Amino acid sequence: MKAYERLIKYASFPTASDENNEHCPSTPTQLEFAKALETELRELGLDEVTLDENGYLFATVPAVRGYEDAPVIGFIAHMDVSPEVEDKNVRAHTVKYNGGDVVLNDELNIVMSESEYPILKNYVGKTLVVTDGTTLLGADDKAGIAEIISACEILLADETIPHGKIRIGFTPDEEIGRGADLFDVESFGAKWAYTLDGAMFGEVEYETFNASSLKVEINGKSIHPGAAKDTMINASVVAHEYMSLLPTLERPEHTSGYEGFYHLTHMEGAVEKAVLNFIIRDHDFSKMEYRCDYARRAADELNRKYGNGMVNVEIKESYRNMKEMIVPEWHLIDNAYAAIRTLGGEPISYPVRGGTDGSRLSFMGLPCPNLGTGSHNHHGKMEFACAEAMDDCVMQVIEIAKLYAKK
Repeated sequence: MKAYERLIKYASFPTASDENNEHCPSTPTQLEFAKALETELRELGLDEVTLDENGYLFATVPAVRGYEDAPVIGFIAHMDVSPEVEDKNVRAHTVKYNGGDVVLNDELNIVMSESEYPILKNYVGKTLVVTDGTTLLGADDKAGIAEIISACEILLADETIPHGKIRIGFTPDEEIGRGADLFDVESFGAKWAYTLDGAMFGEVEYETFNASSLKVEINGKSIHPGAAKDTMINASVVAHEYMSLLPTLERPEHTSGYEGFYHLTHMEGAVEKAVLNFIIRDHDFSKMEYRCDYARRAADELNRKYGNGMVNVEIKESYRNMKEMIVPEWHLIDNAYAAIRTLGGEPISYPVRGGTDGSRLSFMGLPCPNLGTGSHNHHGKMEFACAEAMDDCVMQVIEIAKLYAKK
């Protein structure tokens, strides 16, 4: 089965994660998808197939005879999709792209415009996997899953391809930052790994943000507005004041490249209480520490003005920039580049303005850069994948496995 055909099948599973649910997986549909994948892996003949109660699915492609001593390499993707866009009743299908705009839905007049999404120009003459424009596709990261399994199918069917033991892992809850929380690196048993969770074929990502979450709780003082003079402290107004203390130009909509930011993701408030939720990001760890300290000092400033305990902040580290763990294992990048060039591609590396499971896993003892999946416009209704690029990503996995068999 082709990788794009698997993607179309997997897209029918609604697997959005839920940050408000503390269980793992955060939604039962992820476990249902994992069980379907478990069955598929067993039917394909993979070894050591395990699925735990938290939805982590591991399996093995055994080494070809003579390559048992090659280092164990892993390939990882995540099963959940973004909760930001509808993921139920996904109607995935293929279209032959001949240039121009792509009509996704005649009835609703939903069009993917080439002028708005110029990346389409890279795929003229290719086959695209799209939806009807009312849901996301879920190529982030079901394209990665499809490519890993398709590569495994090829390797199992052709013993002339040299490779050592290969471990594959599919994780829950990556989209809400918890994909690596319960990942058992020791039982996974790989020395190094790659996540397939990027966009264009040829991408090799090894620099991510450092990331933290910031929660600001403001306790106001409520009183009848007719008697409020010099007494009321409106928590919602103080929340607005806190926002004004953060640098306006250091928000996502004003930053790019290596520039970090403060991003307000959720707010709620009344007179008595207000809560602000932010994510804080920066590629440079020292700058990240400064940002976190600045957020605390903003709260201190308001507490001096309104009284101690009025504004409370909680900052939690989410993940670190994987670069410091990848640089000592630079063969991971060299081999990915070599695999891409063997397939006629040109490697692309740039600082990722986000993170992957590999960001955490790299600091858990499993150095893990990220590779492209041949898909674009993630987390949106214009999401699409290119069937031919997905085939290249499948072969990329195989070429990397062959390179590690030479060690």
